[in-house]
Amino acid sequence: GQYTHAAIWTIIAEAMLGFGDKATELYRMINPIEHARTKDASNKYKVEPYVIPADIYGASNLAGRGGWTWYTGSAGWFYRVGIENILGIQRHGDKLKLNPRIPIAWDGFKATYTYKDTKYNIEVKKGKKEELKLDGKSQINNYIKLENDSKNHEIKLTIK
Repeated sequence: GQYTHAAIWTIIAEAMLGFGDKATELYRMINPIEHARTKDASNKYKVEPYVIPADIYGASNLAGRGGWTWYTGSAGWFYRVGIENILGIQRHGDKLKLNPRIPIAWDGFKATYTYKDTKYNIEVKKGKKEELKLDGKSQINNYIKLENDSKNHEIKLTIK
């Protein structure tokens, strides 16, 4: 069976260790839609394919059936692990830290982070040299100081 909280904490650990492929594979595996792609799978799963369950049962007659949907904290953790640990977008007070742990097969990704009235357009791409730029200016570390200036800012992060 699957205890979703523990599965998510495993994904966090894989990402923290730098294993983006494994973290993303496990993330995909616990995504509810993956348990309901066919009519047979959906009939076995028996819960909503758009809601994170707290459990997926492993006992013989219930194997593959989801349980405890809608009131589990697992949904919040699922969302957080995707944004904070795989995409690596983490807010720390008035700073934004970028530390992506994406799969090897991904060339990068784009995201928009909204801080109060200000938008930060983030582009992460793979390259030969690690570099972080905010509005074209190189940054010393992987932190961006967030400002509520009602402007649009461009963050470009190159990772190896």
